[in-house]
Amino acid sequence: MYRVLMAVDTDEERARRQAAYVASLPEASNAVEAIILFVFHDEGGDLPDELQPFKSALRIGSVRRAREHLEEHDVEYTILDESGDTVADILAEADRFDVDAIVLGGRKRSPVGKAIFGSVTQSVILETDRPVVLTGST
Repeated sequence: MYRVLMAVDTDEERARRQAAYVASLPEASNAVEAIILFVFHDEGGDLPDELQPFKSALRIGSVRRAREHLEEHDVEYTILDESGDTVADILAEADRFDVDAIVLGGRKRSPVGKAIFGSVTQSVILETDRPVVLTGST
């Protein structure tokens, strides 16, 4: 089984493109497993315990779009959500599931934008020894 980690953000079109790439892999419906990861940041961190179950990746539109595309193409998938540092969580889940590749949805950023805000994609590429696939920006 070829296992890929799809780290999605809130952009539905990027998530769909990531799923389309995974579904296009050879024998995807028989030989590929996708792990869809969404990382929550501090929002909702102060939710009362009784509301924590509602903080779910399935409530995120981009996760649902990726899932729908994979289902349409009969690709096996798992959905995960984490809270915290996006890069660290991507790398940790890639290690935990021993994935064969990490699939990210790239977006256009100026060099100044990267310097000021950082780049999850750039950090993942530099900090992993696994193949990283960028599916392009909208």
